[in-house]
Amino acid sequence: MQRQIITTGFLLLSLIFPLKVLAKDYDNIYVFGDSLSDTGNVFNATNGIVPPSPTYYNGRFSNGPIWVDYLASDLGLTLNLNNNFAFGGATTGTENIGLATLPGLQQQINNFVTTNQTADPNALYIIWAGTNDYLSYFFGGDPNPTNTVANLSTALTSLVADGAKDIMVVNLPDLGKSPFANFNNQRSNLFSTFSSQHNSSLNTTLQLLSQQFSSDTNIIELNVSSLFDQIIADPEKFGFTNVTNSCISKDLSVVSIKDVPPQQVLCNPEKFLFWDEVHPTTTAHKLIGELAFSALEPEPIPEPSARLGVLLYSILGAVSLLKCNIIN
Repeated sequence: MQRQIITTGFLLLSLIFPLKVLAKDYDNIYVFGDSLSDTGNVFNATNGIVPPSPTYYNGRFSNGPIWVDYLASDLGLTLNLNNNFAFGGATTGTENIGLATLPGLQQQINNFVTTNQTADPNALYIIWAGTNDYLSYFFGGDPNPTNTVANLSTALTSLVADGAKDIMVVNLPDLGKSPFANFNNQRSNLFSTFSSQHNSSLNTTLQLLSQQFSSDTNIIELNVSSLFDQIIADPEKFGFTNVTNSCISKDLSVVSIKDVPPQQVLCNPEKFLFWDEVHPTTTAHKLIGELAFSALEPEPIPEPSARLGVLLYSILGAVSLLKCNIIN
């Protein structure tokens, strides 16, 4: 009887102060997108020409590991290149502004669905694309945020139809504050407008899709836009001293598939937000990876209120009193 009373007391305590649920254990990570998530696909497709070494690290469009590398490590997984379908230059449609023979996002999704008739429900799926849709402006394109977000919706819906349950969709940082645009007010304003319209439409679309999908489908919107806004507003807080210029200097051809000769790095990349005119440094990528990992963690348990504290005291007192009565 005594043991039963004590057990009941702890059961009541567990209801009041539930144990924190651990983050979901994923089997794999599948990645779709562009150079911000490409861990070597373009590098292999161009026989190691793009991105050029040693300016760029191990096939990444940065000076070190990129955010999906960091995220996989935080989740205790090994990032498998066979599960990464992202290609530098990919748009959200079927075009690739780097090399026409390389895939856009739609081909990436189709290739995955064709290979995997049923998606692994215990894997994490990531979609981050859109930047090249707007950079196509420099190559005669006519960027349209509505069309871009519609493409992202199509990609997401295809993954869900194939059986994917946990899909992370990443929005865009303010492209008008990237080095390729921030030296010219007209260009900066144009790309800031693209980014703002893109993110607003994406947010609305994801909310609508979340209502349409089954309750076991988990759409995770990663707000990289907010992170970059915070970094640019207060660089020192994040350890940066330069958030406007690129660490290495190139023209916009960095986003196209060309043999760009290696360059001598004369800056301290740990203090720069951008490695080149488009791509973040590995230091910035690490922050994105940490943000992504935190987005996968369960909601924190709120601190107990004073009223709960009184209730806890009462329960403990009642258990103690019952225990004493039984002993006596």
